[in-house]
Amino acid sequence: MSSKGSSAPVFTERPAPKVTFPEEELRKRLTKEQYYVTQEKGTERAFTGQYVKVKDNGDFNCVVCGNLLFTAEKKFESGTGWPSFTDVAKENSAVRIVDDSHGMERTEVACGQCGAHLGHVFDDGPRHDTGLRYCINSASLKFETKPKKK
Repeated sequence: MSSKGSSAPVFTERPAPKVTFPEEELRKRLTKEQYYVTQEKGTERAFTGQYVKVKDNGDFNCVVCGNLLFTAEKKFESGTGWPSFTDVAKENSAVRIVDDSHGMERTEVACGQCGAHLGHVFDDGPRHDTGLRYCINSASLKFETKPKKK
């Protein structure tokens, strides 16, 4: 996996989260799908997430801890059925972790603060940018609309 232009560090093992929440609190606060995706490393079905087609200006934050993860400026239409981004919002917003589960090698993306599972990153993104495609589950995100910059 190339790290060309990306601000998210790569780890071979999951780093310890900077903030944690009790399981009971998360089960109460998150929907079943949000819990499944962020805590059990699940994946929502393609084209079902609420943020797949969002084109508004704003920020995509972690649904678990509120950490800023991605911005609308880095979102692009990949045709894969999940929100796709070329990079994280800022250095250490998210971390990349080598994932060799399911008989293949992929790179998992997790929140840089709480460690929530977000999705995976692939090296088939727009070449004019980072060349990466952060393929992220809508269930792991909370979108905050912002006025367009003039």
